[in-house]
Amino acid sequence: MSKELIRERIARRVAMELHDGDVVNLGIGMPTLVANYLPEGVDVLFQSENGFVGLGPAPLPGQEDPDVTNAGAQPVTILPGGATFDSAMSFAIIRGGHVDVTVLGGLEVDACGNLANWMVPGKMVPGMGGAMDLTVGAKRVIIAMEHTAKGSPKILKECTLPFTAKSQVDLIVTDMAVIEVTPDGLVLKEIAPDTTVEAVIEATEAELIVGSVGVMKV
Repeated sequence: MSKELIRERIARRVAMELHDGDVVNLGIGMPTLVANYLPEGVDVLFQSENGFVGLGPAPLPGQEDPDVTNAGAQPVTILPGGATFDSAMSFAIIRGGHVDVTVLGGLEVDACGNLANWMVPGKMVPGMGGAMDLTVGAKRVIIAMEHTAKGSPKILKECTLPFTAKSQVDLIVTDMAVIEVTPDGLVLKEIAPDTTVEAVIEATEAELIVGSVGVMKV
């Protein structure tokens, strides 16, 4: 499966987790694709930590406004009723618990729901951005990421990279599976239609609790 189709599969499945009326923050990269696949009849309010609420789709070619971008500097539009504000207000919304769901990418997630998604030692990075605030402030944290990186598991017994947040992840959606983080451990809820439970277990370092496993609708 191509990289593009993998990203689409993950974004489509994450979109099914959003509910009408939710205030949703999408992290940079793959999570921004989730906005393209909202189920019919589901109307959510997208918030961006750089000071927008009510984000709309990408503008038509030639109609981009350099002052209207999401947190990843991608051109966006503002829907009727949307608003702009400064960073203080934006993070007051996030830290005040007014974001229902945040969807973030991940480098590693572990069995305790710890997340590492901002730094690889030895590489230059701009900083953590708003991820630390979002993981703690949002009511629900969904991680959208590929299940492995160059064949190595990304869902681990313990994160090896610096934490973004400790014990804040609620759900992990990958190209292979949907995994829920619970007090008892990681529960395998769904697998992709082109894989098996055994293959998911083999691609996951952390132990998975396997009960009734459904098939992802992708």
